[in-house]
Amino acid sequence: MRSPRPLGVMWRICPRLRGWGRGLSNRPSSDPTGSMCPRPTLRPPARAYVPPAERKRFYQNVSISQGEGGFEINLDHRKLKTPQAKLFTVPSEALAIAVATEWDSQQDTIKFYTMHLTTLCNTSLDNPTQRNKDQMIRAAVKFLDTDTICYRVEEPETLVELQKNEWDPIIEWAEKRYGVEIGSSTSIMGPSIPTQTREVLTSHLSSYNMWALQGIEFVVAQLKSMVLTLGLIDRRLAVEQAVLLSRLEEEYQIQKWGNIEWAHDYELQELRARTAAGTLFVHLCSESSTVKHKLLQK
Repeated sequence: MRSPRPLGVMWRICPRLRGWGRGLSNRPSSDPTGSMCPRPTLRPPARAYVPPAERKRFYQNVSISQGEGGFEINLDHRKLKTPQAKLFTVPSEALAIAVATEWDSQQDTIKFYTMHLTTLCNTSLDNPTQRNKDQMIRAAVKFLDTDTICYRVEEPETLVELQKNEWDPIIEWAEKRYGVEIGSSTSIMGPSIPTQTREVLTSHLSSYNMWALQGIEFVVAQLKSMVLTLGLIDRRLAVEQAVLLSRLEEEYQIQKWGNIEWAHDYELQELRARTAAGTLFVHLCSESSTVKHKLLQK
């Protein structure tokens, strides 16, 4: 078993993980070491956990180590565990570093609601809703029925034009990228998604492992859009772009009528944080299980 590596050293010597963080931002949210961690309306997927809001920080140092089942997080000399008391073990070293960074960045108070990667890992490890891979894929594909960017208004004309100019290129990209038909509609029933489209996207999602699928479903739930999520995962969109596109009508109304500045800014930043964390989670869970040591020698 590899001895724990201090977090500060890990972060400095892991250029690929730092690169992921920059890419996502620049490209066109009991004892954690024991039993606790942190239009038509679509019902979001069942939330695995609602982490406690805050608690006093009880550890000094954070490190990772490699065990038989993967990479583990150590808070001082105690190993982190999931809410169901399972050993907190992740499949890749890069993901372990990212999670450890969440814990290390907490100040005097641990703010669990900011630790989105930790929550996603807990969900993947405990699977509290007891869903299998096929059920997760069906839940994600079902979002197409109420996809935000597929629902269009008929008036005012300025908003109609804005939706067309901003949303149509993303739909056209997705249709070309996956060889499917998606379309849009002004009907409250939304567009009629062809069976073949569902089958193609189901097949595509089947190429992801269970951990990555948890992240995909999480991002879809934030953006209320399967199409925007695909654009993010394929790096057609940056996080900031995807979030603004998912809030197009809200931003239009704000520009027209104004807003409560602090509330809008907080909501926007929180949505960006959750979307970025989910997207990073998908990529790190789709990577090779180990960051090659030759990449860490810098």
